[in-house]
Amino acid sequence: MTKPTHQADAVAARTAALFELSQNEIHRRADRLFANLMIVQWLAGIGAALWISPKTWIGATSQTHWHVWAAIFLGGAITGLPVYFAWHRPGRVLTRHTIAVAQMLMSALLIHLTGGRIETHFHVFGSLAFFAFYRDWRVLLTATVVVALDHAVRGIYWPLSAFGVLTTSPWRWIEHAGWVVFEDTFLFLMIRQSIKDMFEVAARRAGLEALNASIEHQVAVRTSELVAANQEIRAGEHRLRTILETQSQCVKQVAADGTLLAMNRAGLAFVEADSIEQVVGGCVYRIVAPEHREMFRALNEAVFRGENRTSEFEIIGLKGTRRWMQTHACALRDLDGNIISHLAVTGDITERKRAEAELAKAHEELLTTSRMAGMAEVATGVLHNVGNVLNSVNVSATVVADAVRKSRGANLSKVAAMLREHEAELGTFITMDPKGRQVPAFLGLLAENLGTERATILQELEQLQKNLQHIKDVVSMQQCYAKVSGVTETVNLGGLLADTLDMNAASFQRHDVEIVREFETVPPVSTDKHKLLQILVNLVRNAKQACDESGRADKRITLRLTAAAGCVRVSVADNGVGIPPENLGRIFNHGFTTKKTGHGFGLHSSANAIKEMGGTLTVHSDGPGLGTTFTVTLPVSPTRPGSSGNTAACFPKNLISV
Repeated sequence: MTKPTHQADAVAARTAALFELSQNEIHRRADRLFANLMIVQWLAGIGAALWISPKTWIGATSQTHWHVWAAIFLGGAITGLPVYFAWHRPGRVLTRHTIAVAQMLMSALLIHLTGGRIETHFHVFGSLAFFAFYRDWRVLLTATVVVALDHAVRGIYWPLSAFGVLTTSPWRWIEHAGWVVFEDTFLFLMIRQSIKDMFEVAARRAGLEALNASIEHQVAVRTSELVAANQEIRAGEHRLRTILETQSQCVKQVAADGTLLAMNRAGLAFVEADSIEQVVGGCVYRIVAPEHREMFRALNEAVFRGENRTSEFEIIGLKGTRRWMQTHACALRDLDGNIISHLAVTGDITERKRAEAELAKAHEELLTTSRMAGMAEVATGVLHNVGNVLNSVNVSATVVADAVRKSRGANLSKVAAMLREHEAELGTFITMDPKGRQVPAFLGLLAENLGTERATILQELEQLQKNLQHIKDVVSMQQCYAKVSGVTETVNLGGLLADTLDMNAASFQRHDVEIVREFETVPPVSTDKHKLLQILVNLVRNAKQACDESGRADKRITLRLTAAAGCVRVSVADNGVGIPPENLGRIFNHGFTTKKTGHGFGLHSSANAIKEMGGTLTVHSDGPGLGTTFTVTLPVSPTRPGSSGNTAACFPKNLISV
């Protein structure tokens, strides 16, 4: 409300000022008009005096009529003061009232000079009409008063001067004054309407000026805003141009037909162009390597359908250099939303591609090393088991050797030699000779001892045979798992876990580790049997080491085999040292280990191998001293690495996984 009120007050003040200015200009103009008019009237009065009564006769003497002198001097006196005011003080109230008085006196002089002729009285009415030019009713009032007084005085005292008769009614001046008032009435109405029109004109002009000022202010503000916006746009364009030109990546615009519309300096360097003219206006497809052109064409078409795309392709520069590029392309639209070009930011990824190739090679070598490390771990387990069995074999062989060395069967040759000496008198020797009589008893005792020795040797030989068979079985198992990996086959996880435990049975027994088996009936899985065995052996050995490091008397490893929707889980849980929370997120990182002699490779390679088989390897620990659980989750059906398939529900949540 404040602003409109202030604006209305300003318009009203401006209207009053314009109205006053217009009135002042009218007054000044009317003053100049009457100044000229009074000079003309003065001269006309002199002329009339000279023409009507130039001379008078007194007897034979002729002299100038006093009317002429009255016209000259009295007319000059009447004219002089208002003319002076009109020239030197135009527009003032005193000036126009002085002119009004002088003009009416000039009318009276002219009426007198013409002898009161009725025609001259119209000079009064004409003068009043001219006074209307002032648009000031007060001037008419002054003139009317002067006329009325003039007619009243002269009508009473000099009627010949006023009405051209020697005698007249003393009230005749009222008739003349009435006609003057009658004219004044219409002039007053005209002046009132004229002033009203002037005020309306001033009001319209003030409104127009206010509107014009408002428009000019708005135009100035808008112009200032536009100038500022234009400067900002130009500054933004300069910044954008600077960014584009200093950008290390290629920024380009491509038309729907593949025409290259624009490209920054980095792009020119990528395509080996010496100037922008070499490539702009040409087809971008000729820069793309032939084997990638269809892909790039499809990308360009997709962008003009409004899609955003990211692709990798190879280009061949104008000088023949091949580069791998990665582009992020989107649609560039005009203000109406129409797609006008394909805008892309493209970077050189040649080094990255080379690094990826080297990384892939290193990964293959890593996998080979992993397999070899896994095989070494399996072989180590086998050697531990074989070594323990060989101890038993050595014990059995020693027992057999000692039994053979200490056997009393060696005395049998002495008895045979004694009997051979007394072969001729064998009966007498056995019955009569003291030594001969001891032979039967000795043979019986020898037979008994030989039977005992035989039983002991047979028992040790049977044990030796069992131990040798055990060695054969262990070696056979190792040979079975030492086959070339990478072959997917149907695996019975229960049997594979049993083999894993058997390979480490001697180690468990030696370190007093209790093994708890919680096996459910699960479907077989299709996977790489060799890789999976390496992973399980690694997890079990880690669990055994965690139990050893804990120093607990009740060392325990629990193997669980469970089934879920579309997948199976193998969990290896121990009650060992556990894992601190800050290490859970890094447990599968390459090179991370908390063991003094560890290399940080086993869990990393195991996690990668499980991922290649379409599964996951997760870890959970409540903290130091609270044990650890590693869980292998595998789909029942073969799954491509990284795909979710329909087995996402069976993978553990809220666990650290790879």
